[in-house]
Amino acid sequence: MKLAPVLIFTYNRPWHTMETIEALKKNELAKESELFIYSDEAKDKESIGRVREVREYIKKTDGFKKVTIIEREKNWGLADNIIDGVTKIVNEYGKIIVLEDDLVTSPYFLKFMNDGLEFYKNEERVVSIHGCIYPVKEKLPDTFFIKGADCWGWATWKRGWDLFENDGKKLLNELKQKKLIRKFNFNNSYPYLRMLQDQIEGKNNSWAIRWYASAFLKDKLTLYPGRSLVNNFGFDGSGIHCGSGKEYDSILSNVELVLEKIPIEENLTAKKIIGKFFLSNRVSMFKKVYNKLKFLAFKNKNI
Repeated sequence: MKLAPVLIFTYNRPWHTMETIEALKKNELAKESELFIYSDEAKDKESIGRVREVREYIKKTDGFKKVTIIEREKNWGLADNIIDGVTKIVNEYGKIIVLEDDLVTSPYFLKFMNDGLEFYKNEERVVSIHGCIYPVKEKLPDTFFIKGADCWGWATWKRGWDLFENDGKKLLNELKQKKLIRKFNFNNSYPYLRMLQDQIEGKNNSWAIRWYASAFLKDKLTLYPGRSLVNNFGFDGSGIHCGSGKEYDSILSNVELVLEKIPIEENLTAKKIIGKFFLSNRVSMFKKVYNKLKFLAFKNKNI
């Protein structure tokens, strides 16, 4: 089996970048994998120093079969940087594994990604392989499918990425025409539609919401692990589109996940469990906001 190339997209977070790369180096397939690191240029004076720190670090990267560094000469922004990089490399290699600079991986991440790419390479309905699963309370199957696509440590083939639609407005119109808003919102447990509308209005520049919508509208499936092989540690206020909080912290699996044949269909039980997780976090968030407002009202009343 020929291994897929790995892409890491970086910007101005030296420590996060180091954690991501050092964890990836511990993967058992790292030394056999080609690594491409995309470094975006600073968009403002405040970011220049940190971008330089990132570039100094990545130039010392070893532990892989080959390391190629692409330093952008201007600021592309997260979405354009990822879309361009993924398109170029997947068109050349036919398959790809993608990470951003705030994702730490289990030592078994690369094996799961490559095994999944090989196992489902001829299954047209399978659009991608995902490495992260949310810290849900209930037990999930070892592997399962969910409709759409995801973005926290993922892999796909050229045939999958060819479905990516860059025009958010076109995606939104199709969702409305087909009356798929409720299902698109994960049965109204997560505000994906709002994210897509914000992208259209320029309030965010998310490539991920367009990737999810593109795959969702084509009725494609993504394979997920029942135990997480990726943890997103970027919810510390340092990311472009991330807030802060530990609600999404995942415990990395320390055992290998072996792929077995499962039905090529959405696992509704797993989807329900994830939906409950989404809803519980929304309730928790609303409680935090409510309690903060109540405290401020009390404080102002007593000034």
